[in-house]
Amino acid sequence: MSDEEARLGELREQIDRLDAQIMDLISARARCAQEVAHVKMDANPGQEVVFYRPEREAQVLRRIKEANPGPLPDEEMARLFREIMSACLALEQPMRVAFLGPAGTFTQAAALKHFGHSVISVPMPAIDAVFREVESGAAQYGVVPVENSTEGMVNHTLDMFISSPLRICGEVQIRIHHHLMRRAGETDQPLTRIYSHQQSFAQCRQWLDVHHYGVERITVSSNAEAARRAANEPGSAAIAGEMAAKLYDLEIVAEKIEDRPDNTTRFLIIGREAVSPSGHDKTSILISMRNRPGALYQLLEPFHRAGISLTRIETRPSPSGTWAYVFYIDFEGHMEDAAISQLLEGLEEDAVELKRLGSYPTGVL
Repeated sequence: MSDEEARLGELREQIDRLDAQIMDLISARARCAQEVAHVKMDANPGQEVVFYRPEREAQVLRRIKEANPGPLPDEEMARLFREIMSACLALEQPMRVAFLGPAGTFTQAAALKHFGHSVISVPMPAIDAVFREVESGAAQYGVVPVENSTEGMVNHTLDMFISSPLRICGEVQIRIHHHLMRRAGETDQPLTRIYSHQQSFAQCRQWLDVHHYGVERITVSSNAEAARRAANEPGSAAIAGEMAAKLYDLEIVAEKIEDRPDNTTRFLIIGREAVSPSGHDKTSILISMRNRPGALYQLLEPFHRAGISLTRIETRPSPSGTWAYVFYIDFEGHMEDAAISQLLEGLEEDAVELKRLGSYPTGVL
């Protein structure tokens, strides 16, 4: 046996021993998760028990990233623990998570990134259907897109919060890479039409004008639907993500065709429960001010005075009347923080209406 073979044999034996230790530790963690479930159910007999704690999971993942000794990157280490936590939580209670479908959308990718692959992900045909699924209790949580770095806010999501009783429980960001894909074996055939979602077409407009100018662009309800059609129609292509290509057995003929390489979409996690402070949080509100001079200044000045950083402000027409507006605001901190609690009480005195959408952990992954 050569020195190389002997050394490789030693290393492989060491890896096998480590694998056995890792398996034992994961199993011990899973048993702890089961015990947590028993303690919660014994303490709340006959009641609906909440097993998923967004603030607790955010704290664990932050701690993992901070303590990571390498050589794996912090994000990769946190993703591994995300999947372990997802599997352990499924032992307590398998969670149903509704998302904007069909299967293979970026919204499903966001759901799996946030909750892990051990949840039951349920595709819904529209954003309002995701809200209804969670409101009815058929799903514990939902995932909906709220803004894209290229195309801005998703107004349908913002408008749903005006009437929905649901709370924002978390956020997750996905770097959006669009690929042009076709049926295998057809890549050298003439292309007659391209399917995609309207936002994807907008995010790839320059690339399409250069490479496929004049080819018909057909807007569909989702990128996954675009991939499904391309898989069934000769001469067609789709713009979608890698998950859709795998799901519908399509060949990627051009990668990362988005016009901006930093193209990112932010998604919100919606649920029925309030979230406790995690130590690094955001708060979202909807507020309608009286229509008078200085109203916007009156709204924003208290944030400046309190030293609270706004991360987003958006205006939407109010359903209550013509030329009335509702402001959607994201800012740093939690509603239970003394400064923010005092700020919201002051705003409530001057506002026509203030709706607390929720405080939630800032995205970790």
